[in-house]
Amino acid sequence: MSLRAAALLACALSCAAGCAAEEPAIAQGRELFVHGVAPLPACALCHTLKDAGASGQIGPNLDDLRPDAGRVAQVIRSGMGPMPAFTALTDEQVTTLARYVSTVTQAKP
Repeated sequence: MSLRAAALLACALSCAAGCAAEEPAIAQGRELFVHGVAPLPACALCHTLKDAGASGQIGPNLDDLRPDAGRVAQVIRSGMGPMPAFTALTDEQVTTLARYVSTVTQAKP
């Protein structure tokens, strides 16, 4: 096997492992986005996000905004405009939501 072929194979295997590991995190983020965490409302009530099937009209359209994970986490923790701070969420939940939103919106051209 040539060095180039070996490098391509290693890259493909690395991506496959990373993509498979990412799927549960994306699914968990989608679940939090769509259903929320009682007694907090779901993000989908206010925001539009195609991947989640959400068409809320109160908050910004996240598909258009395409925020990075840091920005999403900051707004979840601190609030912005009419959106309150969601301080009842754990750090893990905030991270999961932030990764989900940034992943599905950044993947768009």
